[in-house]
Amino acid sequence: MYSSFIPPRQVKIGDAAAFVGTTPRAIRHYHEIGLLPEPERGGDDRRRYGYDDMIRLLWIRKMADAGVALDDIRDAFADTASAGAAGDHGIARILVRLEEALVAQEAELRRQRTAVRRMRVEGSRMGLLSDFVTGRLKSLPEGSLRQADLDSLLVTERIFGPLGAAVQATRFIALATHPELREESDRVDAAEEALDDTIDVDDSRVSRVAAERHSFETVLQAVIEDSGLARSDDALFDSWDALHPDPDPDPDPATADEGEDEDQDGHSSGRGQGSMSAFEAIGKMPYDFSPARLRCMELAEELTARESPASGDRP
Repeated sequence: MYSSFIPPRQVKIGDAAAFVGTTPRAIRHYHEIGLLPEPERGGDDRRRYGYDDMIRLLWIRKMADAGVALDDIRDAFADTASAGAAGDHGIARILVRLEEALVAQEAELRRQRTAVRRMRVEGSRMGLLSDFVTGRLKSLPEGSLRQADLDSLLVTERIFGPLGAAVQATRFIALATHPELREESDRVDAAEEALDDTIDVDDSRVSRVAAERHSFETVLQAVIEDSGLARSDDALFDSWDALHPDPDPDPDPATADEGEDEDQDGHSSGRGQGSMSAFEAIGKMPYDFSPARLRCMELAEELTARESPASGDRP
């Protein structure tokens, strides 16, 4: 039976948008960026879309849904037009590039999921540190580290990498396992914090607190040595070297700082800081220390240097 329905030869923009599954505003945007040629307007000054226009709109919608950028779709159509009716090399190249981008996005999503999972398992702050650092802290009872300890490790890892933070963790292990040391540490910290902007750098309290800091650090170091933590530090260097073998034992000095290796968490190896040196990183980390407190720190370092015998420390 012959149907009395006769399809329209052209349709208005609203009908075209409804059929394709987009909006008139989107179609107007396609015209503006040269993705879809703008059809001639009829006597009513309205656009009319024919069969070829609808085919292109369907292509655009399908490719956009697949994640292809509109500019790339436009370029692909241009390449196809220049290659003839049978050519689709432009579209093929775009799809190859899109697939590569999606693979990279999947890898990034896996990395993010791994990071979130670590934060949930280790704790939100502990999980922000790399495996190399958290592994150093595994033996400590839960809750024995303070938030300030973890904050300090986070800063150290950013500047000196996981190896530097793992070595610094030795200090917090000693404090967490020796309550009398933690108490003395708190007392010296409070004394240093009291050296605010109202204290002159030549005030006698500055040198006194510096001596107290030096005395505390001497005791702390002795505890670290006696408890075997220092030997654990030596093992850290060996462990790090095993995980990150030097690919070039005799690098060119001109390029020695280029291409700094990173670990699986994206941290610098600790032998540098990639595009930002440790010195630069320290200069960008703000510490609101008064001149008196800075002078106290200098005096404490001078006392340590005066008593330390010259030795070939491990680099």
